[in-house]
Amino acid sequence: MPEKTLLVITGPTGVGKTEVAIQLALAAGTEIVSADSRQLFRDIPIGTAAPTPEELALVKHHFVGILDLEDYYSAAQFEVDVLQLLKSLFVKHDVVVMCGGSMMYVDAVCNGIDLLPTISNEVRQQVALLWHSHGEEALRKELLRLDPDYYAQVDLCNAKRVAHAIEICLQAGVPYSSLRIGKKKPRDFRIIKVALNMPRPLLFDRINRRVSKMIQQGLIDEVKRVYPLRHLNSLNTVGYKELFAWLDGMMDYDTAVARIAKNTRVYAKKQLTWYAKDPDILWLSPDDASPEFLLSLTEKM
Repeated sequence: MPEKTLLVITGPTGVGKTEVAIQLALAAGTEIVSADSRQLFRDIPIGTAAPTPEELALVKHHFVGILDLEDYYSAAQFEVDVLQLLKSLFVKHDVVVMCGGSMMYVDAVCNGIDLLPTISNEVRQQVALLWHSHGEEALRKELLRLDPDYYAQVDLCNAKRVAHAIEICLQAGVPYSSLRIGKKKPRDFRIIKVALNMPRPLLFDRINRRVSKMIQQGLIDEVKRVYPLRHLNSLNTVGYKELFAWLDGMMDYDTAVARIAKNTRVYAKKQLTWYAKDPDILWLSPDDASPEFLLSLTEKM
């Protein structure tokens, strides 16, 4: 029996992962598992660059538009859900494609995630109240008090990650850093990881043009529709935050749109930095990532 293979297509935002993954899945006659923490949510397809209805009709996708904006989800839950799904997919397919650039979601499936407590609604509301009442600086001070070791490691500008660490500290009653073992979990299938990349100026130009395309596709109307829900964590992301600030009168329209492009470029650089540390990744340009070549990897490795 051929060895079952999860072929991961990842890389920075805007690099063209979706197109490569769809062509690969079509050639392999298989399905796609989305590893994008924002495309999980319904009602925001433009701002999250979710696969279009036409793309979804070409290949069966999993984990796209399955959650309400109010729903809570995590990389730990993603690991559990994807591993369960793969059991059934590998009955039908020797190769399954996973596509996405959410670093922790990709790592959760490929490497496993530390066993952490489930956060209660009470704890989540407590941390949310601290954040929204006193701001991000209050979050940082609380994390410093609860877990100075993790405070020294975490990206303190990533308020979502800081808040989640506080939640874990409060829920577990011990510092988050004491629960982070970081040991890779065994999988009963083979994993091949491919990251797409291109020269930085070209990538940034693609990002800038994609922001303009989102505006043309109706991003403003999409943002206005979810504006009453702007306090939700699912909307605390690039594209929505900037346009919410515009609607709140905190910046003008042109500044907001320019800020979306800038913050997307910053996020792409963070993705590249994260993946550069992974020795298991094969780096390819989108032009070199043909279905024929990618499928040949499953035969060679």
